[in-house]
Amino acid sequence: MLEEIKSWRHAFKIDPARPLSERWIADICESGTDAIIVGGTEGATIDNVTECLAAVRRFSVPCVLEVTELESLSPGFDAYFIPVVLNAHNPAYISGLHQQALKAHGQFLKTAEVIGEGYCILNRDSSAARRTNADAALDLDDIVAFSRFSESVLRMPIFYLEYSGTYGNVDVLKKVSQILEEAQLFYGGGIQTPEQAAEIATWADTVIVGNAIYEDKEEALKTVNVVKETTRQGKLR
Repeated sequence: MLEEIKSWRHAFKIDPARPLSERWIADICESGTDAIIVGGTEGATIDNVTECLAAVRRFSVPCVLEVTELESLSPGFDAYFIPVVLNAHNPAYISGLHQQALKAHGQFLKTAEVIGEGYCILNRDSSAARRTNADAALDLDDIVAFSRFSESVLRMPIFYLEYSGTYGNVDVLKKVSQILEEAQLFYGGGIQTPEQAAEIATWADTVIVGNAIYEDKEEALKTVNVVKETTRQGKLR
């Protein structure tokens, strides 16, 4: 699965606590996006997660669960992303919850399906930052150091710059893109227009579009082709 993920340029992230109509699910699954990620900071339950999975499973697009709640871990997904929040001050979101999730459910998951994400949360006003007690007031050198730590020490296959609802600093994205050699660079946060998606796609390996699918359906759908038509720059590998 990891080799397939390396080819992803675009993914939609749907929040299980924010229901979408069947028509909307069909539109995003048939949009040409490379994957659907199911995940949210708050309100994920076994019921709403399995409802999302059932809705997406009618289509051929890969479906991944980003594990943020122990109770929401459900079988049947193509892969399970385990977010390790590197700048969290709450240790539960660095290793605690993840260890408990694998303790309870690890025997049911194939090793190849469990994929670590080195997370760096950069919007101090977001619910994700508050919940994890993340130090989001980082300068560029701090963020670069976290990206190196994630890739070189923890050997995480994914490094995720998470701006959680606000549009991020493209200079930061550019620098991290130039630093990483092997890890897949995910970007999520604040993408509302195709133009923003194209700017992010210039430097990110994978562009994650989340809130826009609830706020402006047509603009969100346009991001798929724009991202896939944008050539990445600055990669060392």
